[in-house]
Amino acid sequence: MKAARIHAYGASSEIRIEDAPLPMLNDDDVLIRVVATSVNPVDWKIRKGYLKAFIPYEMPLIMGWDVSGVVEKTGPAVTRFKPGDAVYSRPDIARNGAYAEYVAVRETEIAFKPATISHVEAASLPLVSITAWEALFTTANLTPGQRVLIHAGAGGVGSIAVQLARAKGAHVTTTASAPKSALVRSLGADEVIDYHAQDFANVAKDMDVVFDTIGGEVQEKSWGVLKPGGMLVSITDRPSEDRAKAMGKRAGYVFIGPNAAILKDLGQMVDLGQIRPLIAAEFGLNDTAKAQDFSETGRATGKIVIYAGHP
Repeated sequence: MKAARIHAYGASSEIRIEDAPLPMLNDDDVLIRVVATSVNPVDWKIRKGYLKAFIPYEMPLIMGWDVSGVVEKTGPAVTRFKPGDAVYSRPDIARNGAYAEYVAVRETEIAFKPATISHVEAASLPLVSITAWEALFTTANLTPGQRVLIHAGAGGVGSIAVQLARAKGAHVTTTASAPKSALVRSLGADEVIDYHAQDFANVAKDMDVVFDTIGGEVQEKSWGVLKPGGMLVSITDRPSEDRAKAMGKRAGYVFIGPNAAILKDLGQMVDLGQIRPLIAAEFGLNDTAKAQDFSETGRATGKIVIYAGHP
């Protein structure tokens, strides 16, 4: 099969499009013929070696931990899926990923693809949707009527978070540049703060939840917009528990793993029209390096998708 692999950590020039062996299947694995995958910041952070102390990869490595495709083959212990099924997943990040024509994924990490969207759209959803879901609902326990501030509402995670929070019945405020204001409002934002023209810390007040997708100074300022007892939940820098306790507020941090149950529920929301994927750009497998370079700019509106095959 064709795959985009790295043989050493480094720049995007390390990515090689080359022949690779088909993945070996464990008894509980499903072999997925990849139609599309997508780029997440964790991909190029791994490529640069930022996570090598956390996850010791063997080289060569295939990145890409989002996938939508068609079941090609199943291991003998698999019972829920059969060849020909359309599926999607956020596979185990410790294994080879989906920048390839085929990927092996555990049955427990897979859900049926939403019926009303394409494989390209479905491939954009798993990692960012699980991230937003676990931050807003599992960790922050966002409930109807609460006020939430979501940073970077036009980004990959933020665009899904805005939609999930709106579907939950929360009052949604988000930060975005002025040209993206109409877009994030169409996703469900009640209020949009143009971060170029306004300091969100002077505008947002009495938030029950702040979802930090940026970190650094943005996270630091976010404490001030929370009401007493409110939660700051981040996917970048871990907020200080001591700081939260001293202020009478709460801190949360999310680093996700596979979660097929969330993908099943998300698929139902997609098919009901409550969630729509937001695609920033599409690349072919041969242009995987360019796709990662674009992701590194931080300017993508929505998700960057890579075609790996055909439906």
